[in-house]
Amino acid sequence: MAGHSHAKNVMHSKAISDAKKGKIFNKIAREITVASRLGAPDPAHNPRLRAALAEARVKNMTKDRIDRAIKSGQPGSDDKGTYEEVRYEAYGPGGSALIIEGLTDNRNRTAAEVRTALSKNGGTLGESGSVSFMFDRLGEIVYPASKASADEMFEAVIEAGADNVDSEEDAHYITMTVENFGVVRAALEAKYGDPSSAKLVWSAKDDLPVTGDAAQTLLKLIDILEDNDDVQNIFGNYEISEADQAAFKG
Repeated sequence: MAGHSHAKNVMHSKAISDAKKGKIFNKIAREITVASRLGAPDPAHNPRLRAALAEARVKNMTKDRIDRAIKSGQPGSDDKGTYEEVRYEAYGPGGSALIIEGLTDNRNRTAAEVRTALSKNGGTLGESGSVSFMFDRLGEIVYPASKASADEMFEAVIEAGADNVDSEEDAHYITMTVENFGVVRAALEAKYGDPSSAKLVWSAKDDLPVTGDAAQTLLKLIDILEDNDDVQNIFGNYEISEADQAAFKG
């Protein structure tokens, strides 16, 4: 389990409860609402909304829930909540570095909750810029492995102008510069349709092995942060072995 890619940061060994699914839907709905507010409600003319809708479909969110989230972001909506983007940089257990992104309607509440989660689980909140220099800002597009073979996806990725593709058993993880993100996404969507995920990520320049008790505390911290409705993405420079993941009790 490496922390450089959020898409790979899912602990597959843990069953997802109905409560956790509900939180996932809340986070996606919040992203859909923000994307709808910042751009057109038509996904054909709103790449961020299109990406959020693709993720919603992958997670089997209902059409009614999706439509309500889009409507909530439009002028005249009854939803009075206004979400803004926040980002926190932090140090985690074992010397790990974390970047935590969120969407919140109350910055003070979210900051306090993130700070508390860190302080109770071997971490500390850092200043802006304290750990981001350890990461590269990249675009990441994810397609199911069934869309193409590794060789076919590699050729398509190079032709589209991306920098790298990591083809695994379940999916293709494609990365590119922020500047090329839109062009690459358009080219791949024309060839393969909507991806499972398309977003900007923080990719660690170097992975840091975290083991033993520190790994268990870090996994607990990540679990708590992911359980927070305001937290959307967590990126880190940690690398945790499969054995340490399997030992995590949650």
